[in-house]
Amino acid sequence: MRFRHPDGTTVHLAYSTNVHPAETLDGVLAQLRDHCEPVRRRLGRDRLGIGLWLAKAAAGTLIADPSAQRALRAELDRRGLEVVTLNGFPYEGFGTGHVKHRVYRPDWTEPERLSHTTDLARLLAALLPDDITEGTISTLPLAWRTRFDTKAATTARTALTTLAERLDALEELTGKSIRVGLEPEPGCAVETTADAIEPLTAIGSPRIGVCVDTCHLATSFEDPATALTRLTNAGITIPKAQLSAALHAEEPHLPDVRTALAAFAEPRFLHQTRTRTAAGLRGTDDLDEALNQEALPDGAPWRAHFHVPLHAPPAPPLTSTLPVLQDTLTRLVGQAAPLARHLEVETYTWQALPTALRPRNRAQLADGIAAELALARDLLTGLGLKELP
Repeated sequence: MRFRHPDGTTVHLAYSTNVHPAETLDGVLAQLRDHCEPVRRRLGRDRLGIGLWLAKAAAGTLIADPSAQRALRAELDRRGLEVVTLNGFPYEGFGTGHVKHRVYRPDWTEPERLSHTTDLARLLAALLPDDITEGTISTLPLAWRTRFDTKAATTARTALTTLAERLDALEELTGKSIRVGLEPEPGCAVETTADAIEPLTAIGSPRIGVCVDTCHLATSFEDPATALTRLTNAGITIPKAQLSAALHAEEPHLPDVRTALAAFAEPRFLHQTRTRTAAGLRGTDDLDEALNQEALPDGAPWRAHFHVPLHAPPAPPLTSTLPVLQDTLTRLVGQAAPLARHLEVETYTWQALPTALRPRNRAQLADGIAAELALARDLLTGLGLKELP
């Protein structure tokens, strides 16, 4: 979906296809047919943006076969879909039953991450619509923190500098400008937007910036105004933003609140949990750890890294951090000029929700994704952006 900002800039809205498990090119093509096109039809749009996730196997097939690239591009066009951004965070196995820490491998200290992201950039340049010259890719925030030391930081910086050089060369070759955003996430080497400034300043390329994920921002109790001002003042670009909402528990000391939270503790994904104390931010690496009485103070609200549907916050006594998303979006695109032009709804946890809240079939999932996009559309038009055909 495209929107015209009052300054004349085009702002793109998509949803991330990492919600649909597919490791191969055939699986990606099936996604377009079974999920993406039905979402577009529910929104009554002739064109829908998708933040395409290409696992290692699918990307490898496309890189090795230019005719496969052309076929994918034709299939996107046939189904009324367009791609200006890729979700390059998960490498493979994101649809399996137990992801947890595996989603952070390979990280930016390992050559496979540089190779894969380079492939994604080449593919995105080929998939961009004819009238679009800029694409974006989100990637993991360097590494999980326990694997990251001074030597690792040097290795990651070298890899990202090499990536920036390759992106410069790609633009010279194709005329397409591809930018990459590190996505700060709790528990990682770059946990907050503040953590991103030093490594990105050291790299010193506008090609590499920050992907602001509003669930992650909220989980770490970052203030949107402070976070975005800090990035802007440091000269750090925001290639894209992911519109998502975290799980919020206002009174985690209450038994009924803990019972409600326990329903969201599930075995597939990590749900890093944070709270603010007088001594600073405290946290655990997963929600079930936080629910251990001794693990996390419960005298102040908790937030958990669980991407809950934007349009359907959990029932009381829980809620979501949608207000943080709204505040962040206002500051990203509600000003005189947009700080980010690529926006991606990223609720990949539909099938990890408590059983009663999960979609039971493809139709219900498409209904939910379309409702999220409709909410995001209404927020954008409420900020003065005009939806384009």
